[in-house]
Amino acid sequence: MRFFPVLAAIVFAVLMYMAVIERHALLSFFGAQPADDSATRTAAPSHAAAKAEHQLVKVVVERLQAEQIARAVVLRGQTAAARQVDVKAETTAVVVSEPLRKGAQVEAGEVLCRLDAGTRRAALEQMRAQLDEAQSRIPEAQARVGEARARLAEAEINQNASSRLNQDGFASTTRLAGADAAVATAQAGVSSAQSGLRAARSGIEAARAAVAGAQAELDRLVIKAPFSGLLESDTAELGALMQPGALCATIIQLNPMKLVGFVPEANVNRVKVGAQARARLAAGGDMVSGRVTFLSRSADPETRTFRTEIDVPNSDLMIRDGQTAEILISSDSVNAHLVAQSALTLNDEGTLGVRLIDDRNIVEFHKIGIVRDTTEGAWVTGLPEVANVIIVGQEYVVEGVEVVPTLRERTQ
Repeated sequence: MRFFPVLAAIVFAVLMYMAVIERHALLSFFGAQPADDSATRTAAPSHAAAKAEHQLVKVVVERLQAEQIARAVVLRGQTAAARQVDVKAETTAVVVSEPLRKGAQVEAGEVLCRLDAGTRRAALEQMRAQLDEAQSRIPEAQARVGEARARLAEAEINQNASSRLNQDGFASTTRLAGADAAVATAQAGVSSAQSGLRAARSGIEAARAAVAGAQAELDRLVIKAPFSGLLESDTAELGALMQPGALCATIIQLNPMKLVGFVPEANVNRVKVGAQARARLAAGGDMVSGRVTFLSRSADPETRTFRTEIDVPNSDLMIRDGQTAEILISSDSVNAHLVAQSALTLNDEGTLGVRLIDDRNIVEFHKIGIVRDTTEGAWVTGLPEVANVIIVGQEYVVEGVEVVPTLRERTQ
């Protein structure tokens, strides 16, 4: 019973051997011509190439041309008032003016606090009277000087005459000595009169100084705004007693506004006084523009950064003191490419860069430096003049592999 299955297996094995190994002999036995395998052999490489191409990763590539742009130094800073001052009293008196409330706009020279004059006006009048009296003494002193000089001239004439007569033997020596004494007395009188004139003039200067001091004391009773600005505090209340150094008001000037930032040591040589600058305010995202007006020559000993200041217009007073700002200061120009931020990637060493393809569609990795970020993408350096950047699929390929690129034109 087991003979037929064994026989069938043997026959099946022989047929399979003839069909696979001796196919040509089998076809010749039955009178059929063997098919030409040249077409099969020719089609095999193209099929293999198509299969290999099908296995390559497909990516989307964007061709980018380098452009010259101005680099910017990016800082974090804050706004600061152009000027702020505490206006204080210089004398002791009671406030007699109604207070101005904080937030009010004041102009330069506007009265902030008015103090009680007390007896200061009477003191000023007294000093002026003393000045008039001192000035009235000048003519009398000048007259005395003139009289003394006339006596001196008369004494000198008598002395001259006595001297000649004495030489001719017509006058005694005693008379000559008396004439000399009279000249000496007259000279002393001139000196005394001149001293009196100088004293009178000194009295005038002292009286003028006293008048000026009394007037200055009166002027201190009116405390005025040193510049136009806003009140950051109420002025002194009516009836308050002011002492020297007591606060009358705090004034802040917000136009122009200053932007204060600190430049790292590595970028300090890229910042110049007069350079154009822009800033985005944290509150509301408003953009403001101005120019660099100051760059410190001395670094902060702790942070090793250099203070810089930028003046920006603030005529509408919308910028407030102390707001956080992102500052961009224009620097020298550089060739850069505008790359979509999604195209940025990291290699195995953690280096930031982008993946490109060369003329043979082989992937390359290029390390980049970011110049600045924009809403359209990132301006980067470190790429060839014309770069075929992989913008889709860069995370699925590595450097050195071949890819199938699809070129996508950038929309303007």
